[in-house]
Amino acid sequence: MSLHAQLSPEALQRLHAQRRNSTISSVAIAVLTVVLVGLLLGVFLLPNMVKDVPVIVTYKSNIQEETTIQEKKVQTSMDRKPSSPSSSMAKVITAATTSATAIPTPDVDVSTPSLDFGDGNDFGSGWSSGEGSGGGFGNVPTAMKKRCSKQDRLARLQESGGTPECEDAVINALQWLKKTQNADGSWDKGHPVAMTGFALLAYLGHCETPQSEEYGDSVSRGITYLVNVGLKNDDRLTNKPADNIQWVYDHGIATYALAEAYTLCHSINVNIPDLDKVTKKAVEMIMDGQADSGGWLYKYADSPNGGDNSVGFWQIQALKASKHTGLISESKLKKHSNKALKFLDSVQGKDGAIGYRNDATRSPGLTGGGMLAFQIWEGSDANIRKGIKYIDKNSEFKWGTPSANLYYHYYNVQAMINYGGSEWTKYNGIFRDELLKAQEKDGSWKQSVLHGPANTHMATCLATLMLEAYYRFLPGSAK
Repeated sequence: MSLHAQLSPEALQRLHAQRRNSTISSVAIAVLTVVLVGLLLGVFLLPNMVKDVPVIVTYKSNIQEETTIQEKKVQTSMDRKPSSPSSSMAKVITAATTSATAIPTPDVDVSTPSLDFGDGNDFGSGWSSGEGSGGGFGNVPTAMKKRCSKQDRLARLQESGGTPECEDAVINALQWLKKTQNADGSWDKGHPVAMTGFALLAYLGHCETPQSEEYGDSVSRGITYLVNVGLKNDDRLTNKPADNIQWVYDHGIATYALAEAYTLCHSINVNIPDLDKVTKKAVEMIMDGQADSGGWLYKYADSPNGGDNSVGFWQIQALKASKHTGLISESKLKKHSNKALKFLDSVQGKDGAIGYRNDATRSPGLTGGGMLAFQIWEGSDANIRKGIKYIDKNSEFKWGTPSANLYYHYYNVQAMINYGGSEWTKYNGIFRDELLKAQEKDGSWKQSVLHGPANTHMATCLATLMLEAYYRFLPGSAK
């Protein structure tokens, strides 16, 4: 017989409640233990996990609005090849809002950029070379580079006997030309081809190209006008009919302008459609039109012993300008220039004068044109010395009188500055200030004693070219 103890229901219920409480207490203790351990770990490890936060400095900009310099849009068709951007074509954007982040500028040593144009051929042997500045004009022929930098232009003015007022007068004249250009890109009404050639030469003499900020549109439209004339007129650069005896003036002056335009445009990678084609054919027409005598006559007529020097000088200058285009072989150009100099030698008077045709006493004011021809095509020093002596002895310049005929002095100033020395100093003193005083308030010059069509446009262009002579080409020193 065995005995068994048995709990009452109430006692059993209390036992189960006690077990539940024990379990809950154990879980609570475990959770608290984990939390405590976590806090302890945080206290010891947190300092090592905290990193320094950099202070961001902000600056406020004083600029209140956005300014953008837009590219000049030319109304003519031009293809521009890749090139280094010029100052006039660059876009500049300034911020209108403040930046939340300041970007430090590192200290870096930067070498001073070179102001040299690089090596290049001279305007012809015997002419001195020089260096200039002005980005984008590295391929411009050496003797033409000084015109393409304001700093160099002013330096040449000072070195050659010019003054800042000469440069101011040129700028005022270029502004006048800008205002008086016709809608089709030409200038003047009676002789638009020749007068457009004159205007372009004045612009190009200041190195104003299709990329120029102020005058680019005028230059582009002027070039395009002459190109279109050539394309529509069997390569003849004139608005005159073929039977007009004087159309060769138009052609020579316009060819001179297009050749310079092509050289500058090609140097800065600006492509004007058909400029190369028209220029090449125009130069070839001049060479084909040279008379057997070596001179040139109206209508490009032939003659065994004749030549009109007033016509011929423009053809000679056009041939020289074409030398740098690369469109015509130098040997061919030299052949025709030699013939021209041979003719001029035959018509030069004993006193050094060169006149209208064979007679040196008729229009001897053209002597400067002959001397310029000898200089740019490496002619005889003896011819040059005689001619310079004649100009030195006979030059006067009094505005309002025939002595100030700009058609003659346009040549004289180039021949004399190229010769240099005391002869140039004397001549410069004769014409410079007198010409400056004669400029009108609107920037033009008015003269009625010009050789040929007397008008304000022609006088303004010739006067401008005279004042650009200080830097347009680098003169030689040989006498």
